[in-house]
Amino acid sequence: MNPQALMPNTIPACRVILTCLVMLLLTACASVDTEERLSAQELFEQAQAALEDKNYKLASEKYEKLEIDHPFSAENRQGQVNIIYAYYKAEEPESAIAAANRFIKLYPRHPKVDYAYYIRALVNFNRTRGTLDDMFKLDPAVRDPHTAEESFQNFAELIDRFPDSPYASDSIQRMVHLRNYLARHEIHVARYYLKLKAYVAAVNRSKFIIENYSQSPSITEALTIMAQAYQGLGLDDLASQTLEVLKANAPNIPANTAIVNEDDDAS
Repeated sequence: MNPQALMPNTIPACRVILTCLVMLLLTACASVDTEERLSAQELFEQAQAALEDKNYKLASEKYEKLEIDHPFSAENRQGQVNIIYAYYKAEEPESAIAAANRFIKLYPRHPKVDYAYYIRALVNFNRTRGTLDDMFKLDPAVRDPHTAEESFQNFAELIDRFPDSPYASDSIQRMVHLRNYLARHEIHVARYYLKLKAYVAAVNRSKFIIENYSQSPSITEALTIMAQAYQGLGLDDLASQTLEVLKANAPNIPANTAIVNEDDDAS
């Protein structure tokens, strides 16, 4: 049999299959375009509606879609501000910080860029306290202070760059809280050294608190620990001098407050 005799039937069949595949692909693409292609205004309004309904996950998804479909639109610029808040409220701190950093980098002169600085600081501020701290009534200052330090620097940068920002006043109040938080952390460390009888380390930590957190309520305890550590080192003159400073700062504290009773400490 001549092989070429099969060709007239094979070629039309292939063409039919290819034509069907092309038509299916075109139909699928057309349906996707019809379903998904919304204007920037429509996407923004959908995202805003979700945000107002407190459906923060859906809102962030809509803002993400807005950025993909209409990256150069005015709606997307506003959407990039709003998505920071959406991530924050959806309890997605890493996404919120990344969105804030991106907005600050892309739009450093945007009239609402101070808001990005504020939310970034606020996210870190809220991370200084954990669920377990509330459950077991733990002092959060016992934890690693890195996030608190980062939040403090975030707020400080906001105030430095935008002293007239509507978020400046709240930022200052939160910085006071963070300063006291960080001072308490240092107190925990100084107490630990004192318990180990690592007196030099306890003195150094106490000095650090006094020098760096002079307005903190922890100053009184820092002086107390320092006097105890000096006594442990046998430096009675320095212990007495520290007690005098303590009395000047906290006159209502009993005179023997800073004196370590070795028997009580051992018990």
